Amino acid sequence: MTNPKEPSSLEPRRLACSRCGTEFGCDLSGNCWCAEETAKLPMPVKGEDCLCRECLRKAAEAAVS
Repeated sequence: MTNPKEPSSLEPRRLACSRCGTEFGCDLSGNCWCAEETAKLPMPVKGEDCLCRECLRKAAEAAVS
């Protein structure tokens, strides 16, 4: 018997960037593209979820400036 709470596939979850709306995938196994980024930001501001690669890079650049 399978556990109904377990995802039936290992497909990345689909997200829309909180800032620009670009759709992208997030692999919850820890192999997400964002783990490859050198920029590490604090948790998103209230009401935001993950950012796309371009917005993550822009936010990191702004945080350093």
